[in-house]
Amino acid sequence: MAIKVHGSVFSPAVLRVFACLNEKDLESEYVEINMRAGEHKKESFLALNPFGQVPGFEDGDLKLFESRAINQYIAQAYAAKGNQQLTFVQDAKRMGPVYVWMEVEAQKFDPPSSKLVFELAIKPLLGMNTDDAAVAEHEGKLGEVLDVYEARLGQSKYLAGDCFTLADLNHLPAINYLMGTTARKVFDARPHVSAWCADILARPAWAKVLALQKQHPT
Repeated sequence: MAIKVHGSVFSPAVLRVFACLNEKDLESEYVEINMRAGEHKKESFLALNPFGQVPGFEDGDLKLFESRAINQYIAQAYAAKGNQQLTFVQDAKRMGPVYVWMEVEAQKFDPPSSKLVFELAIKPLLGMNTDDAAVAEHEGKLGEVLDVYEARLGQSKYLAGDCFTLADLNHLPAINYLMGTTARKVFDARPHVSAWCADILARPAWAKVLALQKQHPT
């Protein structure tokens, strides 16, 4: 049975899962959920994700939700496929930094970056007005996080060491959105962060994600 990802390709969480699937060279089926029509709150979708948030994920009989957990499953269940350095399943010491920076992304980077994505990228798509005060506040908070990243990336090419892992991959959707907004300056002001962003955004697996997004413009 095919892997299925239910959601919208404008959702950062859905894009995160497709990035991982592409890194692992896995075929999957995209099942579009019309969020404007409230399909993510209908009983059929709630059977996949009881919180009514995308994505919902199926791999045969297995049903999962929460994009970061899904990515950990994909990387471990298909460890021998595609990019085999997203995680180090048999090496706890090498996985330690990956776990740390995955938590940093989820707990430190995501809160201000997701607010900025909403204000600067999503609101304009919905015809809503951007809250300039909120933008300024969260750019400041994001800058404090990226100061730590700048120091870290001065020591290694990627967050968890010298190879691209889930710790880097999980950042891709937010960075991609923000690079098209005024918040780009927060990244560009930090040379190591800027170079890291350019590197991970240029990955072929991410190009496939953007191609999928273009195929579904609504």
